[in-house]
Amino acid sequence: QVQLVESGGGLVQPGGSLRLACVASGFTFSNYVMRWYRQAPGKERGLVAFISSGGGNTNYASSVKGRFTISRDNAKNTVYLQMNSLKPEDTAVYYCNAVGPSTYWGQGTQVTVSS
Repeated sequence: QVQLVESGGGLVQPGGSLRLACVASGFTFSNYVMRWYRQAPGKERGLVAFISSGGGNTNYASSVKGRFTISRDNAKNTVYLQMNSLKPEDTAVYYCNAVGPSTYWGQGTQVTVSS
């Protein structure tokens, strides 16, 4: 059974940090590109960050570049999103996405940035 399970979301003050994790199971994680997306209320889901299957290539949305870092540990079947200097506009549900021979989505984790 394929699963992507996100964790690490929560409520944080502006300027704070969170680290999201997404644990994969049921497929060969190291064969898949991993992405983080987010969706704010009333908005479309948008790509936040991407990491190649081996971890050597990453890319970011311009709105998070320099503040967020995507990484992966293929031995642990886990992809991370380190989020620093958080802003209220980062508030959204964050989803991990696996792209390869098939495509899989996690259930999402809520991130709320508010004072």
